[in-house]
Amino acid sequence: MNRLAMRDLVVGIFVLCGLGAVAYLSFQLGGSSYAGPRGLTVHAYFDEVGGLSSRAPVVIGGVKVGQVVRIALDRENYRAKVTMDLDGSLELREDASASVVTQGVLGDKLVAIDPGGADEVIPDGGTIAHTQSAVVLEQLIGKFVTSFGSGAEK
Repeated sequence: MNRLAMRDLVVGIFVLCGLGAVAYLSFQLGGSSYAGPRGLTVHAYFDEVGGLSSRAPVVIGGVKVGQVVRIALDRENYRAKVTMDLDGSLELREDASASVVTQGVLGDKLVAIDPGGADEVIPDGGTIAHTQSAVVLEQLIGKFVTSFGSGAEK
């Protein structure tokens, strides 16, 4: 191999490594990762999900244990049905609770689960009965302005 061909080969390998690194970082920062089926699917119903999206993390005690798979409107009770894919080794109790909370300064939403302490375990495909919906800042401000305005007129 001559000197020019060797240089072209080294530059090509360097460019491929760079593209691979960019692709890896894009997947990591974008939050798309595939770990295969996790093993435990649970549902929760919320009155307000406030910007929660698919692939949002699900945490217990600040540790990621799964992700949101799907958010859909339940046509029977007009509430948001959130389907979560969790670590199969978890044993959530019947009195477990789920909350939509804000993570960090940027306002990313996630589902925080309190595993509960009852004797019965939620089965695969089961539902977390106790939920707390997201707090929407605009609604809070609207309620404050409304209550402040009606209180000033009295």
